[in-house]
Amino acid sequence: MFDKEKYIQMLEKKGYRFVGKHKHSAVKICEWTRNALRGKNFCYKQKFYGINSHRCLQMSPAAFVCNHNCLFCWRSTPFETKWSGPVDEPSNILDESIEAQKNILQGFWGAEGDKKKLREAMEPNQVAISLVGEPCFYPKLPEFIDEVKSRKMTTFLVTNGTLPEMVKKLIDHQPTNMYITLPAPNEKIYKKTCLPSGNLWKKIMESLEMLKEFDKSVIRLTLVKGLNFVNPEQYAEIIDKTGPAFLEVKSFMAVGGSREKLKYSQMPLHAEIKEFAEKIQKDSSYRIKDEKSDSRVVLMTR
Repeated sequence: MFDKEKYIQMLEKKGYRFVGKHKHSAVKICEWTRNALRGKNFCYKQKFYGINSHRCLQMSPAAFVCNHNCLFCWRSTPFETKWSGPVDEPSNILDESIEAQKNILQGFWGAEGDKKKLREAMEPNQVAISLVGEPCFYPKLPEFIDEVKSRKMTTFLVTNGTLPEMVKKLIDHQPTNMYITLPAPNEKIYKKTCLPSGNLWKKIMESLEMLKEFDKSVIRLTLVKGLNFVNPEQYAEIIDKTGPAFLEVKSFMAVGGSREKLKYSQMPLHAEIKEFAEKIQKDSSYRIKDEKSDSRVVLMTR
């Protein structure tokens, strides 16, 4: 039986904060936010899309629910495979998430860094709905995105695409950036990479087909040597067919729980990621637009 309280205690020791009456939502300061406050570096999403890393709130409204067990996932928590239990209201989740972020950041007042950015960080203006779990399981996700947008904040939603019924609802409640992870070039490699709880490949394809209905959509590839870092022509075919506004070709990063499942040597170098992007470019209508080598990521667009 899934012991939720046990994992809450474990994750709190790792810097997570759980919010809402029913504790199904979590917040954690991203390392890029920490780096930005120290004046060291910033997230590739700042370079590509213009957000401010130091004002980004990283969270999830479905921290313990996911139907994938992706080998490249850096989360080390087991998941339930469907939603169970009561549901917190979007406004409460957002209020408490912002307060949790402020509380975590208090320690930066006594550290070296940019105090102007720290004051700005106390008022986040970007929400990355991507921390842990699969956010599309949260039944009130459309209302949550509306709540975020009503406060003049941007939203980046990252989903595995296995719940097309929720993706369809979001067409009328659009996040600023709608991300879907394409974890493999075909179904066989998908099953080896994601260890899904069911036959979900067709559902991912169904979700990807809806990306054209979003104002700003992104397909992300998280690539692992010896696993899904193959067949660029098959990725190119899927991407051209589904037509996202952007494509991110990215290396898996050997951090967190992924280190227990994969070797460091399976992490592609940036030069290898760029070469893979060039192969996709050759077989698709997408062209390389930007890159950030320390994140091992290349941005492509039509």
